[in-house]
Amino acid sequence: LSLLNVISHQELVSCVGWTTAEELYSCSDDHQIVKWNLLTSETSQIVKLPDDIYPIDIHWFPKSLGIKKQTQAESFVLTSSDGKFHLISKLGRVEKSVEAHCGAVLAGRWNYEGTALVTVGEDGQVKVWSKTGMLRSTLAQQGIPVYSVAWGPDSEKVLYTAGKQLIIKPLQPNAKVLQWKAHNGIILKVDWNSVNDLILSAGEDCKYKVWDSYGRLLYNSQPHEHPITSVAWAPDGELFAVGSFHTLRLCDKTGWSYALEKPNTGSIFNIAWSIDGTQIAGACGNGHVVFAHVVEQHWEWKNFQVTLTKRRTMQVRNVLNDAVDLLEFRDRVIKASLNYAHLVVSTSLQCYVFSTKNWNTPLIFDLKEGTVSLILQAERHFLLVDGGGIYLHSYEGRFISSPKFPGMRTDILNAQTVSLSNDTVAIKDKADEKIIYLFETSTGKPLGDGKLLSHKNEISEIGLDQKGLTNDRKIAFIDKNRDLYITSVKRFGKEEQIIKLGTMVHTLAWCDTCNILCGLQDTRFTVWYYPNTAYVDKDILPKTLYERDASEYSKNPHIVSFVGNQVTVRRADGSLVHISISPYPAILHEYVSSSKWEDAVRLCRFVKEQSMWACLAAMAVANRDMITAEIAYAAIGEIDKVRYISSIKELPSKESKMAHILMFSGNIQEAEIVLLQAGLVYQAIQININLYNWERALELAVKYKTHVDTVLAYRQKFLETFGKQETNKRYLQYAEGLQIDWEKIKAKIEMEITKERDRSSSGQSGKNMGLKH
Repeated sequence: LSLLNVISHQELVSCVGWTTAEELYSCSDDHQIVKWNLLTSETSQIVKLPDDIYPIDIHWFPKSLGIKKQTQAESFVLTSSDGKFHLISKLGRVEKSVEAHCGAVLAGRWNYEGTALVTVGEDGQVKVWSKTGMLRSTLAQQGIPVYSVAWGPDSEKVLYTAGKQLIIKPLQPNAKVLQWKAHNGIILKVDWNSVNDLILSAGEDCKYKVWDSYGRLLYNSQPHEHPITSVAWAPDGELFAVGSFHTLRLCDKTGWSYALEKPNTGSIFNIAWSIDGTQIAGACGNGHVVFAHVVEQHWEWKNFQVTLTKRRTMQVRNVLNDAVDLLEFRDRVIKASLNYAHLVVSTSLQCYVFSTKNWNTPLIFDLKEGTVSLILQAERHFLLVDGGGIYLHSYEGRFISSPKFPGMRTDILNAQTVSLSNDTVAIKDKADEKIIYLFETSTGKPLGDGKLLSHKNEISEIGLDQKGLTNDRKIAFIDKNRDLYITSVKRFGKEEQIIKLGTMVHTLAWCDTCNILCGLQDTRFTVWYYPNTAYVDKDILPKTLYERDASEYSKNPHIVSFVGNQVTVRRADGSLVHISISPYPAILHEYVSSSKWEDAVRLCRFVKEQSMWACLAAMAVANRDMITAEIAYAAIGEIDKVRYISSIKELPSKESKMAHILMFSGNIQEAEIVLLQAGLVYQAIQININLYNWERALELAVKYKTHVDTVLAYRQKFLETFGKQETNKRYLQYAEGLQIDWEKIKAKIEMEITKERDRSSSGQSGKNMGLKH
């Protein structure tokens, strides 16, 4: 905290607003608007308002307007006690004053695009104005003053107070209005964050609360000694600040407190965050303006712990040998990320990349925009998000690509809605939350044939797996019903299924060293040792899980990281809990990826756990290693599958084997295609007969003009067994006047099998001849 020695205002300060990260405007009941320069610690009066104007709220016109980037805000709206709002330029010239309410105008807020302004007043009215100050609509009228207002993330809804109630009203007429009782006293302040979509409220009942946008309570604070007079979200939605009498708090988005300060300020009536989210300013009742910096953030990875000790200094501690390094930066640190043996730090002008092997020589490159809001890392590269776009860089500092899609808003992306792996970037859209955009990292172009991944419900969190081949890349996501799904990222031609892995999942994380997925389900912590099982053999998926009780983590815990076999969970009270999972599944993944099947079997025999055998069974089938699959299925007692596999091994040709392996995983169409391409028409017909796909079997027989009598014979036998009559028109048409001779059919089938056997053996002997030659 810092309180400058100079008191620039004689009366209470009612509101503050940042223009840049180093410049602030404050307004006071002494009618002055004062500019603060934090670099030089100087203050200067911008304008003295007429004596009948008492300022109440200030909001700068938003900067990022799509393509036209302004380097700083040029004008602001000031609401005052005389029932007007004033549009004032940066230099203090009052461009326009508009009669808005009867009694004081208690708050005024620009929407995110800067296309509309909402004002609320003592007369209980909520009004929406155009950019130039023309009245567009009166959104609401009520009999009690509206003390505070906030726009929804998409600027389509407005949140405002009504005594002890909160009301969310959409701008569209006839749309549903959401209203709920939020406090036991009058609500004084609200804020709604565009990144996490959460709502803050503060009341005269001395409490502050966090809500989701459906009005569900997520956090309820203990009562304080005095009414809470201000709350404000940090721009990235990770932190918020709370102000009261002689009190300033810094809290996590889930509600628990990082810090409590007791500055000598009187009541803090208004809190503003700087654009980069590193500092706050508070408007104090005793004429001061209090400034505060966020420090002491921690980042951990394996044996390294990094702490931001001052605005421009980091301390790195290696817990193995207690070595401490100090990292000094030219400008203040805005964001940082530590993962995959690299620390990436963005300051206001540059990006630094440190390797954990060498802290002395970082790689440094300049940033375009400055205010980085998100850093994500993968093994080979990292991603930066700022107001202008998404940028991928290698750890050598080389720019790789910048994925884009129409209508992309980078200011609302966070770690839940963007995911990065070595070859893919996934981004959840905000305009249509059922869609995930997929991009190649190397080019920034849409993946595959550009098909989007779309789901039937809104998606809330996404995660890409980190290891393995690009073709096998999977994405896991949680939707609004809290169901966990997995699907393949590759969107070529054939639509990949989206398969459900679990229900009531609140948070997920992929392991960084192998494709193991973990999540918190209701009261259980679950690990999917081999999520791909869902595509190979769904029946044994439950056997590949590890579950343990998680009721100790209280409600709404969150998985912070999954490194090696260590999972870190943050509980609702802010404490970190570390969970160790078995190291063996990771070793199994390692063996299988390098095709060491014998080692894999030996490992499973040593560990003697059903989940390991089940994973090995699925991995073996996925990699078409039937010998290992047979051993693994036998170990988990799946006798029917063992018998089926041994019957596959006796098939004469490799195409037939391949087809039956595909059928084993339920890919019937693919199996049929394999057989038809190899010219094994009879075998393709036979698998359809075995699966009672009668329509398809007859279709193939007619198309290839062969074995129509075979299909009819099997159909007749099937109907006789069940004592039914033929009703299918196509079968009746072909059966007309056809005598079924089983002897003849059996001979034909024998001939087909012999032909296949000869084909495969001649192919084999041809190979052998080639070898001899």
